[in-house]
Amino acid sequence: MLTHDNVLTSALGCLATGQFLTPGGTLLHVAPMFHLADLATWIAMLVTGGTHVMLPAFTPGGVLAAIVSHKVTDVLLVPTMVQLVVGDPDASRHDVSSLKHLVYGGSTMPPAVLARARAFFPDAGFVQAYGMTELAPVATLLLPADHDVPELAGSAGRAAPHSAVRVVAADGVEVPRGAVGEVVVSGDHVMAGYWGRPDETAHAVRDGWMHTGDAGFMDDRGYLHVVDRIKDVIVTGAENVFSSEVDGVLAAHPAVAGCAVIGLPDGQWGERVHAVVVLAQGAGVTADELRGFCRDRLAGYKVPRTVEFADALPVSAAGKVLKRQLRDERR
Repeated sequence: MLTHDNVLTSALGCLATGQFLTPGGTLLHVAPMFHLADLATWIAMLVTGGTHVMLPAFTPGGVLAAIVSHKVTDVLLVPTMVQLVVGDPDASRHDVSSLKHLVYGGSTMPPAVLARARAFFPDAGFVQAYGMTELAPVATLLLPADHDVPELAGSAGRAAPHSAVRVVAADGVEVPRGAVGEVVVSGDHVMAGYWGRPDETAHAVRDGWMHTGDAGFMDDRGYLHVVDRIKDVIVTGAENVFSSEVDGVLAAHPAVAGCAVIGLPDGQWGERVHAVVVLAQGAGVTADELRGFCRDRLAGYKVPRTVEFADALPVSAAGKVLKRQLRDERR
């Protein structure tokens, strides 16, 4: 349950940075509006008196054509969408110089995809928004200038003006900087609760702090680094493997169009690191070659023990890869 105060607090807090959306600009809506990320940008642009352009469904070509024909200044895309747009065979034929802000979030953006997108949209400032529906939805922002600092570009940014963010241990005590714990968030943007579920609400919101279920750490400059969903952490041979880290390495291989790393039951290791890979059109690579690519860039226990090739990955309507579905189908 989100109040008007919740959603306006988040929108005004993001706009207060002066770098979130273009005041009076033209915002392209291509992500589903039942998902709060797109609805939140609609509210923020509405506050600035801007123009809204709606597409009935996402297609890479449709996004590019709309940017050109409507002189779009701002767009929100999830990383899966960004990858498909910049990978469109006809992408280079479109003049996308009108775009001033590309807001992304919803899942981790592989560094290779981010670099390619920034090169394709050279006039756009990239803004990563981290949060969740229960936070209406923004907790932290990685602003355009932060993307130019290599050690910050992979982070989720700093707490937005309306938000307080901590990283805590299981007992709720804040952990030292650099230590991994659960990300918790407080502020007037925290939800009123889960409808008809008081026990779940009490478990999620404790002493005013929303427990996100995300594992992360805070660096010395106050930048949050989200390493994985706690439920997606793979425990193999008593070592923790953050699946998002392996995702990012695999995504950097030129033959990989998409990938998802999950943990599967293993009699010897408890869980094994398993990669589901979608190859780029016309590309060819073997499982051993991909494992070798990872071995050159990761500790040995993080390298996928098994690699599976698939035609596509299951995604939600919001564009997130459904890792739980992948795990359930293979257990």
